Amino acid sequence: MKAAIVVMSDPQANSDEALGRVFNALGVAYDFKQNGDDVTVIFLGAGTRWAAQVTNADHPLHQLYKTVEDKVAGVSATCSDFFGAAGEAQQAGFAMLKDNDAPGTAGLPSLRALAADGYQVMIF
Repeated sequence: MKAAIVVMSDPQANSDEALGRVFNALGVAYDFKQNGDDVTVIFLGAGTRWAAQVTNADHPLHQLYKTVEDKVAGVSATCSDFFGAAGEAQQAGFAMLKDNDAPGTAGLPSLRALAADGYQVMIF
């Protein structure tokens, strides 16, 4: 199986829902990884702000994040710029994804390419 986990929840919402979404995204990625499946995690939209959060050793999801860190493809280049997360994401070692060169953008991840390659795209 192939799964692309897309995190769009916004940590600045300071809500149980936003935390629950990224928790479940990482948990689903862990499940796929533990079962030997092909899984990738992408942070998109306001979800690019999670990069600075989950890489912080004091964050409650840090340990879970570390178990799937090798499956994280990166953050959307344009979204991380737009939501003010690019610097922190790059500092945390996240790749800037930009294989969808949508006009007027610095590039976005291509969810279409993932779907065409057989990935089931799940959005959290």
